[in-house]
Amino acid sequence: MNGLTRITSLGDLFGRPRLAGLGFWSWAFWAFITPALLVGLDQTAASDGQTPPAGWTTDSPREELRPAFAYREHGGWLDSPLWEVRADAREGLIGWWETVLPIEGGRAYRFEVLRRCEGVANSRQACYARIFWQDESGGTVLRDQPTVASYMPGTVPQALPDYPPDGDTKDGWTRLADDYIAPQAARRAVVQLVFRWAPSASVQWSGLKFEPVAEKSRRVVRLATVHKVPSEGETSRDKCELFAPLIARAASQNADLIVLPETLTALRGKWDYQAAAEPIPGPSTDYFGALAKQHDLYIVAGLVERDGHLLYNVAVLIGPEGQVVGKYRKVCLPRGEHDQGIQPGHEYPVFQTRFGKVGMMVCYDGFFPEPARELAKNGAEVIAFPVAGCNPLLASARACENHLYVVSSSYTPVGSNWMVSAIFSHDGTILAQAKEWGDIAVAEVDLAQPLYWSSMGDFRGEMHRARPE
Repeated sequence: MNGLTRITSLGDLFGRPRLAGLGFWSWAFWAFITPALLVGLDQTAASDGQTPPAGWTTDSPREELRPAFAYREHGGWLDSPLWEVRADAREGLIGWWETVLPIEGGRAYRFEVLRRCEGVANSRQACYARIFWQDESGGTVLRDQPTVASYMPGTVPQALPDYPPDGDTKDGWTRLADDYIAPQAARRAVVQLVFRWAPSASVQWSGLKFEPVAEKSRRVVRLATVHKVPSEGETSRDKCELFAPLIARAASQNADLIVLPETLTALRGKWDYQAAAEPIPGPSTDYFGALAKQHDLYIVAGLVERDGHLLYNVAVLIGPEGQVVGKYRKVCLPRGEHDQGIQPGHEYPVFQTRFGKVGMMVCYDGFFPEPARELAKNGAEVIAFPVAGCNPLLASARACENHLYVVSSSYTPVGSNWMVSAIFSHDGTILAQAKEWGDIAVAEVDLAQPLYWSSMGDFRGEMHRARPE
């Protein structure tokens, strides 16, 4: 059982907290699964190396595309068993290791595996794992609930495969892991460790773990926006103070994050960026930092940053400890800004908060797919979007095409049928909207709850395996 000991210690080695009270379930599960995974000999041998354990097979769409497979009892993570796939110099080879695990429908399971690539230019696309949920005979089952997507609502989607995301990397090994709830009708999980489209390269897999957990964790967050034009007041401090009562109202509704509008200190009869410019951190972030700490929430404020002789249109994320968590410099600049000497940013940072990963974009960024996609690629689950005006269909598209939540705060009057101050769901629909000046809107979402489309399954999970570089 030494190999099993190595496998079950991976969560601790990577810093994942163990779930209490699961000793019996973990023991019982592995008591039945271990013989299939770790002992015995399969009738199907790999291309070279040692004979793989019972229950493991290899496959490829066509024999002419078949890469080479090898299994070794040692050489994986902490010298545990290792499953390898490698390609020669030809283009287009594709194949996978596969095993079938018995499961209980309706139970939550934790999946983990470690991956190490050599010579692979795009590991997220070339080397991934996936899980198929099937009935006793190997047929596809349905999800337990109808889709909540805005198109084909009420349809109960097929349980198309889940794609565990890439996680942290240690000593050359990347962990792919997530928690899943098996559909009620499922009785087996088919795990595939896939390699494709990487000539003269290889992938090694080690430390597969698939075990029941008490329940799938939820990550509930309350997202808020304000609808306010800061036309009163003369100074930057005056402008900031206009939002204090709105932040307090959001806090009274247990908001975790509130998004304020774009360049909120710059409206001085006209948009005067130079008069509003200040360092970040600076006086305005100090003011909002005190409010964030007072109300124990995150604030995103649109400001104007001065960095030496350069000015930037920025969104700043301020945390509940009162400090600047990070900033985003607007990348896509309209002529009204670059003609006034505003500089574009060049990065798409994403910041870890206590509820999830937050990215930011600003106004004109919304007209282009690249900023939101880059933020999604960097792991954003929520995009804060201070925006003077934009086509709301594009805000919906940014949310839908990346399967994340967008929180906009706009200066556009509702009656103009243009941009709105709202929380957009990960299917692009509006969950809540602030419709009056000085109003706020709050929506509660679960960041751990995937959106299943009837024809694509969990697109966010699959997107990073399919999207172009």
